[in-house]
Amino acid sequence: MKKQIVIIGAGLVGSLLAVFLKRRGYAVLVFERRPDMRKEKINGGRSINLALSDRGILALEAVGAMDKIKSLCIPMYGRSIHQEDGHIDFQPYGKEGQFINSVSRSELNKKLLTLAEESGAKLYFGYRCEKINWEQRQVNFVLPEGKTETLAFDILFGSDGAYSSARLQYMLQHDRFQYEQHYIDFGYKELTIPPGEGGAFRLEKNALHIWPRKNFMLIALPNTDGSFTCTLFFPFDGELSFASLTHPEKVKAFFQEYFPDVVSLMPALTEEFFRNPAASLVTVKCYPWVKDDSFCLIGDAAHAIVPFFGQGMNCGFEDCRILDELIVQHQHDWKEILKSFQELRKPDADAIAELALNNFIEMRDKVADPKFLLQKKLEAKLHEKYPDRWIPVYSQVTFSPHIRYSQALHNGRIQEAIMKELVTQPDFERVWDKEETEQRILERIRNQPLYF
Repeated sequence: MKKQIVIIGAGLVGSLLAVFLKRRGYAVLVFERRPDMRKEKINGGRSINLALSDRGILALEAVGAMDKIKSLCIPMYGRSIHQEDGHIDFQPYGKEGQFINSVSRSELNKKLLTLAEESGAKLYFGYRCEKINWEQRQVNFVLPEGKTETLAFDILFGSDGAYSSARLQYMLQHDRFQYEQHYIDFGYKELTIPPGEGGAFRLEKNALHIWPRKNFMLIALPNTDGSFTCTLFFPFDGELSFASLTHPEKVKAFFQEYFPDVVSLMPALTEEFFRNPAASLVTVKCYPWVKDDSFCLIGDAAHAIVPFFGQGMNCGFEDCRILDELIVQHQHDWKEILKSFQELRKPDADAIAELALNNFIEMRDKVADPKFLLQKKLEAKLHEKYPDRWIPVYSQVTFSPHIRYSQALHNGRIQEAIMKELVTQPDFERVWDKEETEQRILERIRNQPLYF
């Protein structure tokens, strides 16, 4: 008899997980508290456009889904850095030809829901997880009209996001459950640059645009209709903050001072600013993720991270791929599958959480620093000449899915220490591209192992 697997949460990870599990012959039922987004109007203002990169692509390719997703994607070959003086610097991602993909969260989720249904998974909407009975292996749902339904499961996955109901039930009913959440002092607000005449892109189409301003920043990612989804990352409180921009004139003055080149591109700036909420950014860490052979947290429910490395979705998709590989490796022995999954993924989830927080500082502050730009040029040169001895951390995370996040963090700490020593020297601008500098770096990494 086929095991019945219940997935709580039909977001990006839950939908893709359903596709993977159906391929392995399981009966899969997916329950989502919200209405079916394919039939309901989606309220804007709280989404951050996603950056689909190699880890996520590898998972999608494993189930034959990437070809169906490509039409939603716009390649971004690097960062366009909009300096305060109006100058634009372009920083390529990785090697020539490498790119990440801008994709709409809602459109991608809709596509994955349809793929899950087509694979044979059954989807139920308007079902809110209220209680889990671990002994009986039953989950209780509340429907919109107030009725309740109880469903039996063999295996239960909680893939219901950073504020997971499944995780809450696990936490409330088990001792020694470790839980940590950390909010940064910055929130985000979604804004829009509409398309030009005939759907024209009014900024460079194939780039992620960043306006770094030391303590805050604006980013913009392209959409297939010619628009850009912009996100202002900004302190909640303080002299320059969401709390201080209380009137339309203050918002206009603020944008005119710090982002003058986008003001004319945002005709609905003040309307969107006050209509769209200032949403918070949270990192969630917890342990354990699994219970025997019957329960597992996955995706943001297990390890929510801030979006500054563009890896939240990619990490969740990688969860699905790794789990699928473990199903084969352990021949459907779910106690071993879940035990191995947790052992493998917990260190990597903690590592990408740290990397994502670090990258916020880089995007907001360092990308406008001349010495930092030279450092990145030096790293790119090293990678080109010695690809097996130096891979920049960004490339390790984004373009090298065979390198674990925990390995990338280890490597990055060593590399950053080497670079910090060089960059802080008074003559760095003069010697950064000299052979002697390369040899100093190579000598250092001979004595400290890097895991590529």
